[in-house]
Amino acid sequence: MIVPYRPGPLLTLEPLMEAVKEGLEKAGWSLSGLQKTTSYEFEGRWAGESSRSAYLFFHRDDVPDWASIEGFLDETSRGLRGNLALVVDGKELADLPQTDKLLASLASLAAPHAPRGHRLPLSLRFRLPSLEEDPGASETEIRFKLNLPRQAMEDGYGAVVALVTGAARAFHAILSSPGLERFVPAKR
Repeated sequence: MIVPYRPGPLLTLEPLMEAVKEGLEKAGWSLSGLQKTTSYEFEGRWAGESSRSAYLFFHRDDVPDWASIEGFLDETSRGLRGNLALVVDGKELADLPQTDKLLASLASLAAPHAPRGHRLPLSLRFRLPSLEEDPGASETEIRFKLNLPRQAMEDGYGAVVALVTGAARAFHAILSSPGLERFVPAKR
């Protein structure tokens, strides 16, 4: 359900979720899944706090199944926060360049598409299915992440929709970049 534009800051999880969803849908992405959680039991500095979180998963029919967008949104007593990530399953570790060269190549490939005024942290994850497996067969995951600035949420629904739409278009441009095919499975 698309929520009509509302003036004022976003203060709770649901309007933020709807703004993120609308922004991604405007850029051609479809919601694949949604998980909401509420957490009450914290220790240490978070003792007595609670949080409500949402994980959103998006796909696009014209994008290979090894790529998706994930959103993590969180509402706490300290306010809202969230991020979007372009998640790309990479080739097996043995089929990729050394980690430093891989990071440098991916960063230079994505840099021209980063939304103006925002950083896109880049992370790599490697998964070895079991300790007995060949490390070269490790699965890889590449994440380009955009942290949603607090200012966008204070600026309101329309600002978040615009930011998310721009980020989704940037992510799609990264997926369309020449050279990405060296790091990802063959298109399916």
